[in-house]
Amino acid sequence: FTVCVTIQFGFLKLSNGKKLLMSDHKPQNIIDSYKLLKLPEGYSGSVTADSTIFVQIEEAYRVVVNDMAKKIKSRDKEEEEDEDKLKSKAIQHRQYLNFEGIGFGTPSQRERQYIQFRVDRASEQIMEYRQRQMDRELAMGDVMLAKDLKQSKKQNNQAIERLVEDLIQESMAKGDFDNLSGKGKPLQKFSDCPHIDPMTHNLNRILIDNGYQPEWILIQKEIRETIEKLRKTITASRNKQWKEVCEEFRENIKILNKRINDFNLVVPILSRQMVHFNADKEIAHVQDIFETQMKNKSEAEAKKTEAEMEHGRYDIKTIVLKWIARILK
Repeated sequence: FTVCVTIQFGFLKLSNGKKLLMSDHKPQNIIDSYKLLKLPEGYSGSVTADSTIFVQIEEAYRVVVNDMAKKIKSRDKEEEEDEDKLKSKAIQHRQYLNFEGIGFGTPSQRERQYIQFRVDRASEQIMEYRQRQMDRELAMGDVMLAKDLKQSKKQNNQAIERLVEDLIQESMAKGDFDNLSGKGKPLQKFSDCPHIDPMTHNLNRILIDNGYQPEWILIQKEIRETIEKLRKTITASRNKQWKEVCEEFRENIKILNKRINDFNLVVPILSRQMVHFNADKEIAHVQDIFETQMKNKSEAEAKKTEAEMEHGRYDIKTIVLKWIARILK
């Protein structure tokens, strides 16, 4: 008498064809079935009972119990996942549970609205994807462009260096550098100021030695000459048409200040920049100079007259003539 217990479609099946329905998978039912199987055909208490059969039944019972434990564990896991999904959707804040809570109206209207929502969402995702692709392509293009520009600049510099080197070698072969005045002598120190670029200073010195001057030097010279000319003009015009001269002087100062702006933009040294001239201050300065000159002239003439009168050099006629001359002035 051999018994083989297996699980087949919810049944416990014996080799002799006896089946026990296991559709109700409750633990207590499984235990009861296990006890019933331990008494096959009523022979368990007889001398013909075989212990091998009971071992097989024990193994089958363990298999059934493990299978039930796996199913229960899987079912609990699915229930937890469903619960988490419901929590994440925040049901209490939605009007409807289907169509992700999108839309309003009848179910058919909400379905159409949900379909449109999915189309719009897909379009946005496509646009975002294309935008990322374009940004990536632009970034790669900028990198390649910068690399090409750098390579092109490097090639231009190399071409210029080769050209200069060829010209130098050609001049040396002709002997143009044999009779230089500074040959074999140390270079002169460019400047004691640490804020001046040595290369800029040397380039400017070379240009000046060959009859050229930097733009900022020419502008500075023009500004100084212009202000001196304006000062002399207004000083000479102190006694005639003073108001008209002052107005013209103010206009010329405005033009000169614009030239100072141009100078400040090109001067390489910050300390060499110039401030604007104030027309009123310049006019007041001219007035002070004029008054000082007149005062000094009057004092000098008074002293000279007193000295001559003391020495008896002046007669009445000479004094009257000088007095008349001063009045006519």
